[in-house]
Amino acid sequence: MTILIDRDQAISSPALVPGAGDLAREPGGTELTIGLINNMPDPALKATERQFMKLLQAAAGPRRIRFHCFSLPSVNRSPEARWHVESEYSDVTELRRHKFDGLIVTGAEPVAPELDQEPYWRDLTELIDWAKVNTRSTIWSCLAAHAAVLHLDRIERRPLAVKCHGIFDCEAVTSDPLTRAAPAPLKVSHSRLNEIAESDLAQAGYQVLTRSAKAGVDIFVRQYASRFLFFQGHPEYDALSLQREYLRDIGRYLARERDNYPNLPVSYFDAATEEKLVRFEKQARHQRHPALSNELPPLTLRADIAAGSAAAALFRNWLQYLGAGTDASVLARYVGEDGVDVRTNEV
Repeated sequence: MTILIDRDQAISSPALVPGAGDLAREPGGTELTIGLINNMPDPALKATERQFMKLLQAAAGPRRIRFHCFSLPSVNRSPEARWHVESEYSDVTELRRHKFDGLIVTGAEPVAPELDQEPYWRDLTELIDWAKVNTRSTIWSCLAAHAAVLHLDRIERRPLAVKCHGIFDCEAVTSDPLTRAAPAPLKVSHSRLNEIAESDLAQAGYQVLTRSAKAGVDIFVRQYASRFLFFQGHPEYDALSLQREYLRDIGRYLARERDNYPNLPVSYFDAATEEKLVRFEKQARHQRHPALSNELPPLTLRADIAAGSAAAALFRNWLQYLGAGTDASVLARYVGEDGVDVRTNEV
């Protein structure tokens, strides 16, 4: 699936847009080619497409973006999801036939006890090696970030005692073009059972850009020929993403597909909803049956979760970085007072 994303018009197929092969019309505009390797679980597959397309459209500015969707063929899929991928996505082998400015690689639902035992491990590691020299920058999200640092530097993720799940305040810990003009604090969704320790990253030469007092490292970076950005969180999540995951996990508990009742997402539901959900949990533990999900109370989110504001700033800056190679005014932003280009660490 190849989509043309333009700020001033609906997201469309390039064949439907006059002049789709031209550069964007505004001064300083460029056309960027970005690939999404969407390995998210089946229920989140289409939502993830929409979230990233919406983000890129909002962040595009004067640029046009050719947006290609892929998925690793070794990711386990239901027949319906596999049909969607096969009919709507480009074959992953097409990656090597095009030049990509940027790449976004999502995580996948784990099915093996260790990352390097996952059925998609070989495909993913080949992608990591390819992206190092064939993109200007690649974003590795959540489990994909954990897999990438394991492959690149043998950094092992560590299991958490309690799932990191909710909206967390993240602070910039160093000056970097990615976080320029971003809101403070950055409110970012996290949803994971494991973490990468900051001490392990520092020892291996990674630079941490943002962290949370409660959730730990949020964004970190490493420069190769491509600038690799690693997100432990999910800035792309929309306001209801964590709610969908929470309800999914309640359903799995009631169906006895998981042993533990899920914890409430942190700083997500309003106080009245949290009270109702605590009462529902007590009922679920005594009357564990799938039909009980029909008695879930209405859910209201907190008013201050600021869904999407962090992602809007991050992706706007990322696209500026990708376009800097052809725009001298933008390129100047990536050269510090010491004359060093932050994209390459070269004078």
